[in-house]
Amino acid sequence: MALAETEILVAGGGIAALTAGLFGARHGRKTTVLTGGLGAGGSLLSVGHIEDFPGFPDGVPGYDLCPMIQEQASAAGADFQMTSIESLAEDAGYWVAKTSEGEIMAKAVILATGSRFRCLEVPGEERLKGKGVSQCATCDGPLARGATVAVVGGGDSALLETLELMDYVARVVLIHRGDSLDGQQTYRDRILASSGVDVRLRSVVEEILGGDRVTGVRVRSVDGVEDHDVTAVFVYVGTEPNTSLFAPPLSLDAHGRIPTDTSMRTNLPGVYAAGDIRTDSARQGVAAAGDGATAAVSAHRYLSDGVWAAADASCDRSSPTA
Repeated sequence: MALAETEILVAGGGIAALTAGLFGARHGRKTTVLTGGLGAGGSLLSVGHIEDFPGFPDGVPGYDLCPMIQEQASAAGADFQMTSIESLAEDAGYWVAKTSEGEIMAKAVILATGSRFRCLEVPGEERLKGKGVSQCATCDGPLARGATVAVVGGGDSALLETLELMDYVARVVLIHRGDSLDGQQTYRDRILASSGVDVRLRSVVEEILGGDRVTGVRVRSVDGVEDHDVTAVFVYVGTEPNTSLFAPPLSLDAHGRIPTDTSMRTNLPGVYAAGDIRTDSARQGVAAAGDGATAAVSAHRYLSDGVWAAADASCDRSSPTA
């Protein structure tokens, strides 16, 4: 059975993947982008306001920005498929990606599968997911209109989502284990100036309270344990990269991220990584776009330099893989 075939296969639906698709297609390469079931945007579809992406002085919703990049990439010739990569294996000089829709043979692969939010792993969290425990202020903030909610975390995501929630809720209890907030100074200044945000530093969540829905959160600080009455808890305590499908043979660092060089090359020939799944990523949208462009240009040069051609000469493209 003949397999679907492409020159550059991109896995992911965020800014890095969409930009890689754009630049792969603009260089004249047959480029296929597997966006996953959510489609273009991935987790950014839940971000209501991105303030730090160049060219949008008033900010832009993730659910607007990502489809715009997809439209640009599609116009350049990239093919988008709403399916996810399930495994990646080498076969006679090709990379074969297994998806729920079948297998795709590619000469080069760009991995840009992004990250997922970590959980607190405290009592009540799993049981109350979707019942007040959330990781999407844009989705669930309107459901808490006029109420008091908690946000857990101190980085960019936590601060940005706190600001998003202030459009809906009466008060936010911002809980962070550190001595100070870690996010961008612009976000910190606005948070600390807001009378609607109660910042609790050197504090950790011990339990999320509630029966059928969230009713409170138990917090331990240097002053002891205190329960806060809240109707929702929004958790932003870091991310974990979506890389477990690829190792081995792909090398990962101690945090599960993919080491690359400045050309986004991994330890595997013809395989590149872009965005916040790679080691030392800035984990910002603009950096992800740069990674995607660099990876696509590197993949184009890899194919143009003839590195791949020697393996191609002996490859039977019509043979299914094991």
